Amino acid sequence: MTELIVRRPGAELHTQADGPPGGAPVVFAHALGTDLTLWDATLPLLPPCLRLIRYDLRGHGRSSVPPAPYTMGALVADAEAICDAYHVRDTVFVGLSLGGLIAQGLAVKRLDLVRAVVLSSTAARIGTPALWYDRIAAIRARGMETAADAILARWFGRNWQTNSASQHWRAKLAATPIEGYCGSAAAIGGTDFFTTTASLRLPALGIAGTEDGSTPPDMVRETLALIPGSEFHLIRRAGHLPCVDQPAAFAATLTGFLDRIGHLNPAQPLPPHIGTH
Repeated sequence: MTELIVRRPGAELHTQADGPPGGAPVVFAHALGTDLTLWDATLPLLPPCLRLIRYDLRGHGRSSVPPAPYTMGALVADAEAICDAYHVRDTVFVGLSLGGLIAQGLAVKRLDLVRAVVLSSTAARIGTPALWYDRIAAIRARGMETAADAILARWFGRNWQTNSASQHWRAKLAATPIEGYCGSAAAIGGTDFFTTTASLRLPALGIAGTEDGSTPPDMVRETLALIPGSEFHLIRRAGHLPCVDQPAAFAATLTGFLDRIGHLNPAQPLPPHIGTH
């Protein structure tokens, strides 16, 4: 495992890489209010031949917290800088929710860096500017703690209190710096990628959870339909964070896609618990 701080104008980004340095690269970008540990349960289930790179978005985890608001252009440039810092090209970029918006923006900007995208629990436009403006105002007035329960209900369903993982992620959400959350929320509110995502011509996979109250499956499916030849997969009994709710299903779906697009080393057999999906 390698840790690296990638320095950007106004931000320092905490990154982590696992797997062989020469392996086919897969880059992961997490959701708003989480951090790079979002992928902890999924990464060990992926083929060992891959170079797995993940990072804390600015304002999250162990990355620095620049003053809000952030722009989507800055978040995309962060991802670009991380790929450059690790000297990787032709990556498969996996983004969940906010991370999925970053994936779309990076693929449009730098096709030399991105050969395929995996868009999980995301869309070309998430919510409306008014929705995000109101949420930012409420959080600045009353704090993250007051918003956490409503967000968790959208992530894990109405019975989120009985979900074994939900308390861990509630704590992560509540601990997210207000400046980082509001800065990133402003970036989401200002983003509409319908036209630019429709211009993409590359392999794309959409992954949605049947119980997702933030980006329902139809929203994810609508975005993938913008990209000709894309695939869509629904994970049952999963909410907004399918890599948390159903990590084995998420890993199998991702591995099958990587296999189909030729991103796995053909000399490296798949682990026995992973099959194509």
